[in-house]
Amino acid sequence: MPAVDSLLRGLAANPALPADLVDVLIAQAGPVLADELASRPDLTRAQTRALFAQGPECGVALARAGRLTAADVDPMARPDVALALLEEGAGEAGLARVLARSAVVEHRERLAACSGLPDDVVALLAADGAEGVVAELALWAPAEVAARLAGHASAAVRRAAACNEATPPAVLAALLTRDGLASLAEAEPCAEPRAIRDAALLNPATPVSAILPHLDHEAVWPSWGPASRTDLPPEAYELLAGHLVPGVRETVAQNRAITESLLHRLAEDTHELVRRGAAHNPRLPLALLDRLTATTKLGPGVLPRIAAATPGETEQLARSRNPELRMLVAGRRDLPPRIRDLLAEDPDAKVAKSIAPHPGLTESQLRAMAERHGSRVYAKVTENQATPSSLLEELAAKSTPVRKALRAIARHPHATDAALRVCLTDVQARVPAASHPALAPSTLAALLDHADWQVVEAAAAHPALPRERLRELVSAQLP
Repeated sequence: MPAVDSLLRGLAANPALPADLVDVLIAQAGPVLADELASRPDLTRAQTRALFAQGPECGVALARAGRLTAADVDPMARPDVALALLEEGAGEAGLARVLARSAVVEHRERLAACSGLPDDVVALLAADGAEGVVAELALWAPAEVAARLAGHASAAVRRAAACNEATPPAVLAALLTRDGLASLAEAEPCAEPRAIRDAALLNPATPVSAILPHLDHEAVWPSWGPASRTDLPPEAYELLAGHLVPGVRETVAQNRAITESLLHRLAEDTHELVRRGAAHNPRLPLALLDRLTATTKLGPGVLPRIAAATPGETEQLARSRNPELRMLVAGRRDLPPRIRDLLAEDPDAKVAKSIAPHPGLTESQLRAMAERHGSRVYAKVTENQATPSSLLEELAAKSTPVRKALRAIARHPHATDAALRVCLTDVQARVPAASHPALAPSTLAALLDHADWQVVEAAAAHPALPRERLRELVSAQLP
């Protein structure tokens, strides 16, 4: 992006920009500025209308932000803005009636997905000559309309009704078997009935009794829907646990409704994806989790079973001989102080990295972790919101600073200008650093000429820029 455009976009977003300068930018707004100005929370009603008139391409953003009303929009001239209002639930019946007769099929399709449409508009869309419009209506319609469209002659419309969770259960069951429904149009492809059935199998509102006869079908994709349900009989989960596709078995393995014996079986699956699914089951026995840590990469985040551990189990995990278990429990952010402090002294760097961002740790504890484990924990120590400015400066000033640590420091509330100047040397840290409120005025001023347009934009948007400087910048950039 050209430097001038970057500077103007930053100025347009600057919360300290005086109202008269906002008016100046609105008067010059084109595609570059309109969207940025539209996101300002301080726009007056008059400024909003002036911006929409000057740069109508920002109308969708203004509509989605609740800044425009139906009275501001001509649906014939700006159907995109009118649709945005209706999609946000802020439109009026008049807009919907105009758009229901639009010559553009895409407009009618988007309208059909809106909620709260007047009955006459729904009737008009249900009778639309474009199959896609009726299908979109069937996908989002309330129960009565979806039930009626489930008997439509088009397979695409029936499939959409089969996807709709508002479609009544009895109708979904009928879509599986086609019992009680009129025949499809003769021109429909032979594969479409299967697509309808598959959609109904995926729908969580389809009755269990209707699903069970189809679980052993060779189709792969529909098995995912039933595999995540918690209301199937045990034999259904046993059947799905033998599916050839690992993703289906993974979904079963995560299901809290399966038996412990089946969970044990899936925890020994040959595919790591399935074993990882078992590790994410909230009913996983801790002894089984202990075994899984030796065979499976469990990924980031706190496991459901770890999050639900009782106080006794939490202490058991924190004192485990298995460092992987200690690391997992250290990832919680609600640990009792005694357990948190115990883990903060752990000799294993993996555990230290996991506990380092925990709230409540003292400066001495954070320093001790940094000294004990070195660069392996710097990034996590800097993520802790309690890390003091002095320690942030020290870690940033290392002769070979850890890049992930710089990226955390650039967003840290205790970062200082000295630490932020180091962050400005990192490609991924320099933009958030340029936005940081602790930047010194001299550092900020130099960034307005930076080679990276994103840095220029962030600096121009900085609320610490003096008003006189803002006026100079606006005058210099506009004719």
